[in-house]
Amino acid sequence: MSDKTFSDIDRITRELIGPGSPLEIETCTIRGVPTQCWKSLPLTVPQVLKHCESFAERDYIVYEGERLTYAQTFERIRALAAHLQEKCGVQKGDRVALAMRNYPEWIISFWATLSIGAIIVPLNAWWKAQELSYGLRDSGSRVLLCDAERASLLEAELASTGIEHALVARVAHSSQQPSAPFRSFEAALQQHAGRAPLSVEISPEDDATIFYTSGTTGQPKGALGTHRNLCANIGSTMFARARALARGTRSSLPPTVQAAGLLSVPLFHVTGCHSALVAGSFNGNKLVMIHKWNPEQALELIEREHLTQFGGVPSMVWQVLESPDFKKRDTSSIATVSYGGAPAASELVKRIKEAFPRCTASNGYGLTETSALAISNIGLDYERKPDSVGVPVATCEVKIVAADGGELPAGSVGELWIKGPNVVKGYWGKPEATAQAFSDGFLHTGDIARMDEEGFVYILDRAKDMLIRGGENVYCVEVEDVLYSHPAVMDAAVIGVPHRVLGEEVGAIVQVAPGVQVTPDELRAFAGQRLAKFKVPTHIELRSEPLPRNANGKIMKRDLKRELGWS
Repeated sequence: MSDKTFSDIDRITRELIGPGSPLEIETCTIRGVPTQCWKSLPLTVPQVLKHCESFAERDYIVYEGERLTYAQTFERIRALAAHLQEKCGVQKGDRVALAMRNYPEWIISFWATLSIGAIIVPLNAWWKAQELSYGLRDSGSRVLLCDAERASLLEAELASTGIEHALVARVAHSSQQPSAPFRSFEAALQQHAGRAPLSVEISPEDDATIFYTSGTTGQPKGALGTHRNLCANIGSTMFARARALARGTRSSLPPTVQAAGLLSVPLFHVTGCHSALVAGSFNGNKLVMIHKWNPEQALELIEREHLTQFGGVPSMVWQVLESPDFKKRDTSSIATVSYGGAPAASELVKRIKEAFPRCTASNGYGLTETSALAISNIGLDYERKPDSVGVPVATCEVKIVAADGGELPAGSVGELWIKGPNVVKGYWGKPEATAQAFSDGFLHTGDIARMDEEGFVYILDRAKDMLIRGGENVYCVEVEDVLYSHPAVMDAAVIGVPHRVLGEEVGAIVQVAPGVQVTPDELRAFAGQRLAKFKVPTHIELRSEPLPRNANGKIMKRDLKRELGWS
């Protein structure tokens, strides 16, 4: 393919978004800011669900021995929506918390809540009771939809959270059934089977979601998204794929074959929710859920369900490629391998092409605050520039900004700012944090990046003190605060330790208080009682001397990384 073919991104974009195109763009004013938006695609969840009714007889959700069509799932969605209105008194703008692992009930709860104008609050199912309780209180949720495991964690805490109604799914046996106010999720569906909820008028700028993202102060912040934010990802994913095809990437999926994806990432993250669930549902995909990530089971599902796509975060792709079962399974149905949410080694795309010769590989960049995808790198472009996260989707305006707020030219290094219809309104109940992170419609990502002459973005570092372990954000200050609370810890610094599969692992350098004995295992156990498992340090270096600090008293983490060989 000639270099000229690779220099026509702007031309192809103009053709794809031109008048009359399914991906046509128009300028809308959102909160006083002119913003490029998709013109002909759904703008609210009811519009998405109406579109999906045409897939009635297709398989929709597959989970272990369960299989639901779109029509069967929608019957359950309507029943739960009616229950929320009639029995729980849920009205437009009320918050409904959702705390469960990837089950069919998660999807049903999500659509049902949004279809009646309530705000869904997906909580991290890996959180401990204290973290879950914080999310319930901070969001002001009135209703909780959860699984039995989360119910048992929250049973003692619920009275202090403000929750008035709670439905519990996946109760394996009677001994797991929690006491009031918890009630059976399944019974609620049966009681309202065949019922339809009351119609609620919903507009694109109505509040829809609160997804929590860890904060630099140690307390998670709820990113408040609208229906337009949520639906924007439909256009973003369609555009990214169309641009790749127009630039010479070939599709190996016949148009008559239903796309089938492995839902391997948590739905309580925007990658799983906005990209896999929302965009996948709009396209009529079959969504195959996996109870707990396991590369061998993933390969079994690829073969059994003839999956056409899988991915998630880079670590999952590595684990599938290196599984001892890889050559034992038929993976010929795979047409797409896509991932994001964490740094990806440049050699990954080469390994994918070797393992799946007919496959299109893609990497992407997005944040909770950008409602998933904002920048994408697919197919031939990704093979050409594997170190880049790609080019912004057509509705996203991206710039590299200096410390003084001035825009920098191509090739310069600065903070990445993003504007578009996918950028959330701000942080729930936190006006100061919102003012710091958003200005004139732009999100200040906190990521250090550069952009080349063709518009490809390269993420170089993070301005925020955080690391990403297997797609999960870990804010260092939160882990450090827990370590500080141990009586043996005098000082602590948490940093990322490179890991080929996970991207990074959590590392900690701890100064032990004089005359006190402690082991790394003891500190890990202590942290494990207070933090989700993915936040607990895998590597702990103990020392008696003070940690190096600069003139401002800040720990010099880069020096520590070089000293320990963790860079």
